[in-house]
Amino acid sequence: MASPPVAVVCIGMAGSGKTTFVQRINAHLHTAGTPPYVLNLDPAVTRVPFDSNIDIRDSVNYKEVMKQYKLGPNGGILTSLNLFATKIDQVLGILEKRCLPPELQSTTMAGTAPAKTPAPPAQGKLPQHILLDTPGQIEVFVWSASGSILLSSLASSFPTVLAYIIDTPRTVSSTNTFMSNMLYALSILYKTKLPMILVFNKIDVKSEDQAVEWMRDFESFQSALRKEEEEAEMRGGSGGYMHGLVNSMSLVLEEFYNQLSVVGVSSMTGAGVDKFFEAVQAKKEEFQKEYAPELQRRREELTQERAGHREREVERLMGDMNVDVSEANRQSKSMAGKRKKEEPETVSDAEAMSDEDEESGGLVDPDDDDDEDGEEDGGLTKRYQQALRDGGAGAPSAEDASFAKPEPKAKITKQQKMQILKLRVLVMK
Repeated sequence: MASPPVAVVCIGMAGSGKTTFVQRINAHLHTAGTPPYVLNLDPAVTRVPFDSNIDIRDSVNYKEVMKQYKLGPNGGILTSLNLFATKIDQVLGILEKRCLPPELQSTTMAGTAPAKTPAPPAQGKLPQHILLDTPGQIEVFVWSASGSILLSSLASSFPTVLAYIIDTPRTVSSTNTFMSNMLYALSILYKTKLPMILVFNKIDVKSEDQAVEWMRDFESFQSALRKEEEEAEMRGGSGGYMHGLVNSMSLVLEEFYNQLSVVGVSSMTGAGVDKFFEAVQAKKEEFQKEYAPELQRRREELTQERAGHREREVERLMGDMNVDVSEANRQSKSMAGKRKKEEPETVSDAEAMSDEDEESGGLVDPDDDDDEDGEEDGGLTKRYQQALRDGGAGAPSAEDASFAKPEPKAKITKQQKMQILKLRVLVMK
């Protein structure tokens, strides 16, 4: 069964020779008849000594990014990588079509690649290596969100190996510089959780033997450290806390050194390149045995976490909807109860309300008091008129009539009140 190609991500300090190293291993693979698939992720480089299949400069204009967002060099590189990371699905789609056998190609990226993506090569010409050159500002790539996205996405589809390029002449110049490089390599290994190869570059200038000896032999490093302390004392100075810190770190990193593959390479002469690819093959197998299951477990945990988050969001949304519905129902029932209390729906309800109002004084005709007074006054007037007729007197004079009140209004009967209530109910409905 065909195996996927291994992705080699070259990272290192500025001036360590990353781009020259990529050019050397690219030429070596072409000479061997297995051309790699090359990606350039350095947006600020003016010229690269190799042909890249995917170049970030084709998608992002570094100078325009600096001008548009008013950024400096590092900010421009970081923003360019962030913009390029938004197209990682298209990049992976191209890599899968160009580098994976048909039976290994994922269907998750279908339709995401650009329309002008070239057709995949023949089965026998599939590349066995994917080379990535990164920016010289190592912290921009390793510690940024875009760098993490690019590395994790690449590792999800291909076995991925980190090649940490070290400037050998500068590293072995002092124990402090050596320890700084080792601590940086450790932090990158911890951050990315990917297999790593330490590549001591420029061995044509200075051999890597001393650095490898410091890594493998604790006593040798302690001897070099004591020698530097003595030289500092002879110059009238002292190592201070730095030598004590380096001494403590060497004890801690002894186990870390044993887990690393170390090779010496000369990008100028090509020495050590064969050993480098042997280490790459060993790390590819290590990735498939140890790192791939861990990555799969982390992906499953992330999927479950996202599913749980979605479920919690749905539950919260449903809870909010239930609260809103119950509150609306409560308010509607309250309003309906008020309407039912204020608006009788049947004649019997109106009669009951009329009886209650009469008993409680709720509905009182404003003319009731006048009617009672009118009954008393009217009886008095009738008795007065009857007395006049009995006395033989004629019709009462205007002077007599002045003592009599006008005829009172007709009293509203209960039947008339019921008719008025019925009309009110009809109007309110």
